[in-house]
Amino acid sequence: MKLSEIKNILSADVIFGEDQIDTIEVETAFASDLLSDVLAYSKENALFITGLTNPQVIRTVEVLDLVGVVFVRGKVPQLDTVELAKRKGIPLLRTKCIMFETCGRLHSAGVKASRVMVD
Repeated sequence: MKLSEIKNILSADVIFGEDQIDTIEVETAFASDLLSDVLAYSKENALFITGLTNPQVIRTVEVLDLVGVVFVRGKVPQLDTVELAKRKGIPLLRTKCIMFETCGRLHSAGVKASRVMVD
């Protein structure tokens, strides 16, 4: 599904990347407020769902080659986070939904979990 569809499903605002949301495809997502979990368990090309708002979020997205970020709970990312996302071309969205609801809505719409299988 397109990132623009996710925007509609979550009643989200686009913080950055309005020009990209009709072209970026999202098949999987990973939700966490622990960057170490994202680094350990998420696969590339996933959408990152988080309540963290610092620049390390963007660096993590870049390292893992994720497609964008959805900030939950109405969180507003720090200015330096937005500036870094702009430099890296990483779309940022914001929803008032809590993380649980965000994941539920996306899963119901067909977005799968992005995860490395663990024993």
